[in-house]
Amino acid sequence: MNSSNPVKDYFLKSAQLDEHLLSDILNSILTHKIDNAEFYFQSVRHESWGLEDGIVKDASFHVDRGVGVRALAAEKTGFSYCEEISKASLERAAAAARSIAPEGGKLKVKPIIHSQVSPIYSSSDPLSSLTEDQKIDLLKQLDQMARAKDPRVTQVMASLSGVFEQVLVMATDGTLASDIRPLVRVNVSVIVEHNDRRERGSAGMGGRYDLAQLNNPATLDSLADEAVRMALVNLDAIAAPAGIMPVVLGAGWPGVLLHEAVGHGLEGDFNRKGSSTFSNRMGKMVASPLVSVVDDGTILGSRGSLTIDDEGTP
Repeated sequence: MNSSNPVKDYFLKSAQLDEHLLSDILNSILTHKIDNAEFYFQSVRHESWGLEDGIVKDASFHVDRGVGVRALAAEKTGFSYCEEISKASLERAAAAARSIAPEGGKLKVKPIIHSQVSPIYSSSDPLSSLTEDQKIDLLKQLDQMARAKDPRVTQVMASLSGVFEQVLVMATDGTLASDIRPLVRVNVSVIVEHNDRRERGSAGMGGRYDLAQLNNPATLDSLADEAVRMALVNLDAIAAPAGIMPVVLGAGWPGVLLHEAVGHGLEGDFNRKGSSTFSNRMGKMVASPLVSVVDDGTILGSRGSLTIDDEGTP
């Protein structure tokens, strides 16, 4: 991290802020009996396009920008935020966050640690990687490719989205970290009809790269092929028999089920309090040996990867 860091400059320079001023405001939080406090600056630009039957039916663009202030005192958390990035707004938010604890704090902000972190994805802006005409043309290609796969395809919906996010974290423990997080996704959904039966199939892909990486005929053709294949499988499918039987879950969406059933129990606060069924079970088996779960946030360009987490830790 250095003075020319583009993310830090983006958030601070226009607001006439710097590290020393932020440190002073964090110290004002520590005048109360606070254990740790942090600023979380965030800017998100999001764009999406939707095509149905060859016509653009939906398009949107929005921007979110602001700062969150968090203060921790034992088991209590104080949180406030401001959409305006300015010295006065940060001071008001800091005063609100520290109010969870009484005055009389003795801690001080630790010296900033200027650590270098190797990014695991590009810092390019995906929203500007293709022109508007190219984005629409990409969706039209998906539409045409899907229809060419099978005459039973009667309807095609395609969508494209891109996110450009910047974050800056500064905390009383000396943390100062930033990240630029691109994210894109393309989806195609088809409806097939035959003998008065109608079924749907869909496919999609995305990750932390720019839209230009998706604008590839081979990639788009494989997505169209998979969406049509799924629809045709559904078209020939028979009703599943009733009763109790083994269920096999593949990679992908079952991760959502895993998140709800297991993920919350793995969160740090529940384990620190000892209230989780997984507390004090590090290194021990917690599921059937038939279950294999991989949680890796360092896969290059992957949708779920992060160079740093939201507390600034690599």
